[in-house]
Amino acid sequence: MDSTQTRLWHPFANMAEVCRKETIIDRGEGVWVWDTTDNRYLDATAGLWYCFVGHGRAELAEVAARQMKRLAAYSTFGDLANDPARTLAEKVSSICPIKDAVVFFTSGGSESIETAAKIARRYWTAVGKPDRDLLVTRAGSYHGMAGYGTSLAGIPSNANGYGELLPGVICIPPDDPGAFEKVLYDNPGEVAAFFGEPVRGAGGVFPPSDGYWKHIQRICRENDVLLVADEVITGFGRVGTWFGSGRFDFVPDMITGAKGITSGYLPLGVVICGPHVWEPFWNGKTGVFRHGYTYSGHAAACAVGLANLEIIEKEKLLTRTAQTEALLASEMKRIAQHHLVKEVRAIGLLAAFELSPDLLAENPTAADQVAADARRNGVISRNLLGHSLQISPPLIISGEELRFMTDGFLAALNGLDREVVGAKQKTVPLSGKKHLSN
Repeated sequence: MDSTQTRLWHPFANMAEVCRKETIIDRGEGVWVWDTTDNRYLDATAGLWYCFVGHGRAELAEVAARQMKRLAAYSTFGDLANDPARTLAEKVSSICPIKDAVVFFTSGGSESIETAAKIARRYWTAVGKPDRDLLVTRAGSYHGMAGYGTSLAGIPSNANGYGELLPGVICIPPDDPGAFEKVLYDNPGEVAAFFGEPVRGAGGVFPPSDGYWKHIQRICRENDVLLVADEVITGFGRVGTWFGSGRFDFVPDMITGAKGITSGYLPLGVVICGPHVWEPFWNGKTGVFRHGYTYSGHAAACAVGLANLEIIEKEKLLTRTAQTEALLASEMKRIAQHHLVKEVRAIGLLAAFELSPDLLAENPTAADQVAADARRNGVISRNLLGHSLQISPPLIISGEELRFMTDGFLAALNGLDREVVGAKQKTVPLSGKKHLSN
């Protein structure tokens, strides 16, 4: 390894391509970030779906510093606790759609899925039905990259090359309650839980069909199956409600969350459990739940989580997101006009546009090229599964900033049109407001 190569191993990266050409993000403010050569970018992905309140919030840094000076962290194993963890658990319980919920803290979304899957299987053992151990998931879903999550995810490329994963996982088509009913018919009394994202995120941003989640909830209730909503992306305001399950009017037995709970300022995840789930563990009949993480209930992270939720409430970001949703939908219509775009999908401040199959057949790396060209135009996004571009900006984004974002994408599409397709169709005009002041 020579001195021009990084020693940082990047996640989800071809290191042969990035080891000598990193973009080093140096600072951030609001919806903007700057690299070390002072190029400015609109953060169309909020980091990795998480920076809800925007970058550079000094008040969150100050909360973290105060808590770290007092008590940075301490184990919550056994009978030990800290006030920020207890207070944040109360807060999360009060805003979630599950009544009388309790909260298990983790360090992020992957750990939350691991925890929820273990709870689901351990629950049925606790109530005397150990044969209920099958976990149902959906094609195109993403549930983190730890053991259970990789096994549950419906994205085969994320599991390739790792050998045999966890048994007892059944993957069904998305948006098809009938397929779930067939699994239950074929495996009577054996299904422990159904895992699903209210909006499939990393799989391409696919909102559910009307009534889908109400239907799934009914099937789960009628067949005594635990319903687990993976809200690592949709939780804490991304779709204009505290939780995506609230937006789609269903009540899970468990909710996993992370990302938006701290806006990424410190790592933190949650598993929210209803009484139906937690009572067997709390009534003294099951003994010790042998599961936990070093940083479960991390005091500084929980303090930042509380302050972050206070910002969301004080600045009325749920209401603002519901209002900005219409602006984003309008911008997505502009993108949909481009002939290289197959379709756009959006709900709340969560969206994607999918490139046309003909383009992808001719140029399989087109999504990467659009992302790279958009970055050169001052907009950071990323390729989702080779066909779509992610849009999930901070919840504080303005209409003018959304237009800047769209112009960056359209310029990238128009450039690709000229370079690859040969400008056979007319390009889509920009808004005329390409440049925003620093």
